[in-house]
Amino acid sequence: MNPRHLIHVAGIILLALSFALAATTVVAAAYGERDFIPFLLSTIVSAGLGLFMFRRTSLERDLTIREGYAVVSLSWLAIGLAGALPYLFSGVISSPAAALFESVSGFTTTGATVFGDVESLPHGILFWRALTQWIGGMGIIVLGVAILPFLGIGGMQLFRAEVPGPTTERLAPRITQTAKLLWLVYAGLTGAQVLLLYLGDMPVFDAVIHSFTTLSTGGFSTQNASIAAYESKYIQYVIILFMYLAGINFTLHYRAMTGKPWRYFGDTEWKAYTAMVVAATVFVALVLFERGGTGFEQTIRDSLFQVVSIATTTGYASTDYDLWPAGGQLMLLLLMFVGGMAGSTAGGMKVIRVVTFYRQGVSALRRALHPRAVILTRVSGKAIRENDLLNILAFILFFLLLFVAGVTAMAALGHDLITSIGASAATLGNIGPGLGDVGATDNYGWMGPSSHLVLVFLMLVGRLEIFTVLLLFHPDLWRRDRRTGEASRLRQEVEAMSP
Repeated sequence: MNPRHLIHVAGIILLALSFALAATTVVAAAYGERDFIPFLLSTIVSAGLGLFMFRRTSLERDLTIREGYAVVSLSWLAIGLAGALPYLFSGVISSPAAALFESVSGFTTTGATVFGDVESLPHGILFWRALTQWIGGMGIIVLGVAILPFLGIGGMQLFRAEVPGPTTERLAPRITQTAKLLWLVYAGLTGAQVLLLYLGDMPVFDAVIHSFTTLSTGGFSTQNASIAAYESKYIQYVIILFMYLAGINFTLHYRAMTGKPWRYFGDTEWKAYTAMVVAATVFVALVLFERGGTGFEQTIRDSLFQVVSIATTTGYASTDYDLWPAGGQLMLLLLMFVGGMAGSTAGGMKVIRVVTFYRQGVSALRRALHPRAVILTRVSGKAIRENDLLNILAFILFFLLLFVAGVTAMAALGHDLITSIGASAATLGNIGPGLGDVGATDNYGWMGPSSHLVLVFLMLVGRLEIFTVLLLFHPDLWRRDRRTGEASRLRQEVEAMSP
């Protein structure tokens, strides 16, 4: 492990982030509001620090697997800190912990917010909140691999450490080309949604913001009442469609766009994901019908919207589900744990892990009946290797342990049990709104700094697939590889003897 390599790549990421801050500075200037100077200062700080880190260090060799994990985790922490600067400089948030919470919530596409009145925020801040989610949706490192040639070194290690899900299918022989293709699909779907929302009479600025935060499954809105504020069936159905698409593996979208739409129907995870959405919608609708009070179409629409919103970890609200019967709320809580498909922008444990876990359980039952038989766990017709099964089981175990730890920490900080459960599930699954005092119409601004920091950790560990962050606490990650050190010293000696 060479710390200079970590600093060098983190510097590149901060330099890239400064371009996003500069773009937001232009938006703030265009609206002539009070957040222009704060964004300009944030751009200068991010660019200056990134340039200093980049120039003072260098990459002497390809990144190792251990360095790839460390770079991703530390880079996400760095952009979280840099992304908090506009909130602090503009004065819209006074607490550093709360500003970090809002920034990390954006980049991890969690969508939990400390703002109680987003409609009073200047356009620059609103644009920055949405842009952080759009960038974070596909991933800071994936963006870097796509557009920064510096990250061609060790790109696969970074890609695997960040992309959500247990599999990272290549779309092209080179990992940089794969990253570019994923971003092309992502940007194309975003543009399509902007157009459809604009055709539904949504203002252009709002259409851009909601498209950014839908495709990233982030959920930040320009309205206090979220999507319910527009009172438009058309807008809700458009957003339902794109939330659903955002929860699908983007490699399937690419295959469909290149003439292979049947790849959806042959994918076991897609079938399970779609079946989950349909079954949960039917269940919630039946619960709401039992309660009565709304028409047939509205009940179906509210059920479908909230199921897709929570299942894809977007976190939009078309209705106040805190007022739903307990059965409907319980279904939403269960969906928070599952999330969307691997390779999507959604959070949670991912459908493929849950499917594999279930099929492993079925195989275990069959082995109990036929102890001498060779029974393999298969997904999409392929046998799952034992090592992959163990990794999936370990991931689910750590996910649940982190959830319990989060609930315990929040309860110890004085929060009631329902709020502790809702906040922990919502941040670990990168969903945003939870249950209790952080429900659909509430926010996290009333919490103290300690609570914000606990939830920041859960957001980061959930977005980076748990292992990437937890490895930071493993001593083996930080041990210097003796062979790598000897190779580096030998290279330096050779260069010193060269004329």
